[in-house]
Amino acid sequence: MKKILVIHGPNLNLVGVREPGVYGTEGIDDINRQIVAHAEAKGLVCDVFQSNHEGAIIDRLHAARTEYDGVVLNAGAYTHYSIAIRDAIAAIHIPVVEVHLSNVHAREEFRHKSVIAPVCAGGIFGFGKQGYLLAVDALEAMQ
Repeated sequence: MKKILVIHGPNLNLVGVREPGVYGTEGIDDINRQIVAHAEAKGLVCDVFQSNHEGAIIDRLHAARTEYDGVVLNAGAYTHYSIAIRDAIAAIHIPVVEVHLSNVHAREEFRHKSVIAPVCAGGIFGFGKQGYLLAVDALEAMQ
């Protein structure tokens, strides 16, 4: 049975409250329940972690390399500048799928660059919570 970890980065604990026009009105707990249910329906084990702290995300990525078969990561703003998270992804040797609720390429220019994309298996942007479910599907399909 495959095990997947979903990591939500900074400010994602406020989804549903923060900029609802961009991120929607559904809270992160409801989204997490849907992600876990989607994974379980496919016979997968899925855990969820959220932190506003770069080091905590890095520590969780490091631990994931021996506990999980893949990671779904919404690194939030760290996507655009955290070389430390990029290096952690490169070091763990399991597939990581980058996810963003909004279409980062249709937003401010500083959001167009992802420093983690080159070390991720792929990315899903702009489909809201559905992006997480698509990322779970992608990890399930990977051998």
